[in-house]
Amino acid sequence: MIQFISHFTNRYSYTDSIRLALDGGCRWIQLRMKDATTRQLYDTALVVVNLCHAVGAKLIIDDRLDVALAAKADGVHLGQNDLPVAKAREIAGSDFIIGGTANTFEQVMAHAEAGADYVGVGPFRFTSTKKGLAPVLGIDGYKNIMLQMMVHNINVPVIAIGGITINDIPQLMETGISGIALSGCILHADDPVGEMKNIINTLI
Repeated sequence: MIQFISHFTNRYSYTDSIRLALDGGCRWIQLRMKDATTRQLYDTALVVVNLCHAVGAKLIIDDRLDVALAAKADGVHLGQNDLPVAKAREIAGSDFIIGGTANTFEQVMAHAEAGADYVGVGPFRFTSTKKGLAPVLGIDGYKNIMLQMMVHNINVPVIAIGGITINDIPQLMETGISGIALSGCILHADDPVGEMKNIINTLI
């Protein structure tokens, strides 16, 4: 399970980045535009939702349930300071994908109890694509969280995030996580489409 999180570089726009990920075979996209206005996010979401749905991909909007619903996206990803998962579920209904961000087992458990469909847990290592980074987890952090989830019989899918590269994937998957979220390692590759294809192949 691979989620691509949009970003931009001197070479690629947010929309470009998503198009590259889709061309590489990714079918789960998160539109994240932290510094955008509501209108900029909405206008981009309208374009991107069509790109995603044309190839059967799911589109998740970061932070903003209102924009996700207005743009007819498939879901929303909520941070610790965003609308609570339980309230988002109440508003959006059972078929809407809702993910939450976590850095600790307690946060994972809270999201699971609130009805999240998945939890993005991280960061794995330092990443420049996100401001206000939580404490870095590393492999041992994921092992610890997955062990506590097993002990407490919590089965919500965990997606690792934060500075992950293709070489990290095997040891991360061995911790018991369900998938990974990627951004910078795709956009900074010489061949972003090829890099996405290679990463997908590592999980087959």
